Amino acid sequence: MLGSYSRGFWLMCLSSFLFFLSFNLLLPELPQHLTDLGGGEYKGFIIALFTLTAAISRPFSGKLSDTVGRIPVMIFGSLVCFVCGFFYPLALTVSGFLLLRLLHGFSTGFKPTATAAYVADIVPTHKRGEAMGLLGVTGSLGMAAGPALGSWVAETFSLNTMFYLSSAAALLSVLVQGTLTETLPQVQRHRFSFSLLKIKLDEILEPRVLSPALVTLLCLFPFGAVLTVIPDQSRLLGLAGPTKGLFYICYTLASLAVRLAAGKASDTYGRVLVLRWSAGLLALGLAVLVWSPSVPVFLVAAVIFGLGTGLNSPTLYAWTIDLSHPERRGRGVATMYIALEVGIGIGALLAGWVFDNQPGRLPWVHALSLACVLAALGYLLLGVKATPPGPAAHDDLAAQAMAVAGPEEVV
Repeated sequence: MLGSYSRGFWLMCLSSFLFFLSFNLLLPELPQHLTDLGGGEYKGFIIALFTLTAAISRPFSGKLSDTVGRIPVMIFGSLVCFVCGFFYPLALTVSGFLLLRLLHGFSTGFKPTATAAYVADIVPTHKRGEAMGLLGVTGSLGMAAGPALGSWVAETFSLNTMFYLSSAAALLSVLVQGTLTETLPQVQRHRFSFSLLKIKLDEILEPRVLSPALVTLLCLFPFGAVLTVIPDQSRLLGLAGPTKGLFYICYTLASLAVRLAAGKASDTYGRVLVLRWSAGLLALGLAVLVWSPSVPVFLVAAVIFGLGTGLNSPTLYAWTIDLSHPERRGRGVATMYIALEVGIGIGALLAGWVFDNQPGRLPWVHALSLACVLAALGYLLLGVKATPPGPAAHDDLAAQAMAVAGPEEVV
């Protein structure tokens, strides 16, 4: 099975690993770093500002992926990570730090959009879910290694060393991308010009992918909340030093355990059915987090939440690409990512506001996340038809796209 994928696919997986390693290295240490700078009340902005610029940049990255090329867009996103790592040691004020987080968000606004479009270009339709699962595994490995490695480097060496290591990982990602062959057909490519940055209203959102975008927004709200409050919740439960990132490790390893199987399952049984199960697991994990009086219960919640995420992510990517027109694939992926960033950003902001550095409010943060996931589950059960795999699925996907976008949008 693994040998059936091309060299380009595996290089893309390596690039994804390095990219996610780069900015996840920072996550466990940033809340305390911001507190040390005097901005503890702004913890919700660490994720929210990052996702704000990521969301704003999605229409641009989607359009440029479909016009200039997948590889230039990926390289730009990774270079942002590379540059920002060098500036964190110089951002010694709260406003400077928050401005840097705002700029750092351009990295995820560009790199993952073009990555998903590139992989869709080189992978057969019948293996799309599996391929997205494999890509997610490598990205999740970076996410799993990042927090533990970042905390260890900060404890053993220094916080600035951690920032520079983040830059080095991003630079390696750029070098890997430089070995890839562009997949956007030559006839569709344009030389970059600033006129391409003029975005029309109909280029911001792709109507054909609104269903997966809505589910993405609701299911990713908890992720923004978790990223915001889990470092403090870990500390309150006695997890410090190298164990500070233990929740992230358990969460990511559980996600890794099912990502590949989830991709294959969505190819076999259908996207919506797998997403229903994933929403159920996310809801269960959040319900356990609402009541987590000890480290073991806390980590059980991380595992269940990770299993739900592992089922969710590759399936949402594959469903989005299924519904996207090939010539607007970058735009379709960008729309899904806009929903992702909006969900994460709102989740982070509301989590910071509800929590307000008061431990007794942590259950309310997780209860709010649980309500969003239950809304997604209700929509998947009542508002979307579960389509079986096979030729009929493609016909039904086209019908879904036409119902949302109108006949003139379906080519």
